[in-house]
Amino acid sequence: PFDDAKRAKDFYSKVFGWKLNDIPEMNYTIVHTVEVDEKQMLKEVGAINGGMYKRDKESAKSPVIVIDVSSVDEYVEKVKKAGGKIFREKIPVGDMGFYAQVSDTEGNVIGIWETVKK
Repeated sequence: PFDDAKRAKDFYSKVFGWKLNDIPEMNYTIVHTVEVDEKQMLKEVGAINGGMYKRDKESAKSPVIVIDVSSVDEYVEKVKKAGGKIFREKIPVGDMGFYAQVSDTEGNVIGIWETVKK
């Protein structure tokens, strides 16, 4: 999350050389740390890409690690049964997948991602 988009984008592009692509209709900036293919998927095994968004009162206060799961719904239930909580409800992300944020028993926010099977 960022408070000042230009400042944050300038920082990460200057320090790490990351490529930043705004998606205005989603109020989101995709962050490419490595090359991606035409479907925005990583070309390099083990690499990590991510994104940025404007911090608001519902946002996590720090970066969020996102874990790829087979089903957001299934893992939301596992989180609740294990004592965690829902931080942000499941949402669709274009035609790419589904995303939710949960908090663990220590209050740490974790993203969970489900890729839509095509």
